[in-house]
Amino acid sequence: MNVGTLIRKCRKERKLTLKVVAEKASISEGFLSQVENDVNSPSVDTLIRICNAIGVDAGHLISQVGKRREIVVIRKSEWEEIDFSHTGFVTRRFFSPDYRTVIDSAILVVEPGKSIPARKNVKNGQEVLCILKGTIELVLSDEVYALIEGDCVHYFSNRDNEKITNTGSTTSFVLWVGTM
Repeated sequence: MNVGTLIRKCRKERKLTLKVVAEKASISEGFLSQVENDVNSPSVDTLIRICNAIGVDAGHLISQVGKRREIVVIRKSEWEEIDFSHTGFVTRRFFSPDYRTVIDSAILVVEPGKSIPARKNVKNGQEVLCILKGTIELVLSDEVYALIEGDCVHYFSNRDNEKITNTGSTTSFVLWVGTM
């Protein structure tokens, strides 16, 4: 894992905003955002100020750089702990963005009547959906596919006209895998 991702993770765990941390660290909010997104690297002095503002030891943070989780297990019992936003769907990813370089995967949890839009900035990607629970309607270009529990589909992404919608009356759970 890299420094920016760790800083963002620690900041969010402590429910601190970019603005609050930037002010405490005497840096701009924009610079902190660039650090968290690995667009810019802080000096050692600035890194220490950021860590102090968050309340984390800089040495401990640095020691975590390069360590990565080789496996993540999400138990079925964790599916019930879903907190839906106003969108009506939740994406539960297995790995942080640092590790999603070739392939990405997630459990999609979709409330009845809600849709998930196509992924952005994907060219020539492939996707796999496996309906674990519920019903899903997949729209690809002009084609519509009704999928029920146990159905799987493998397709080439079409971000211009792609949508996944829960057409059932209960929450749907979908295993999704896609190339970058």
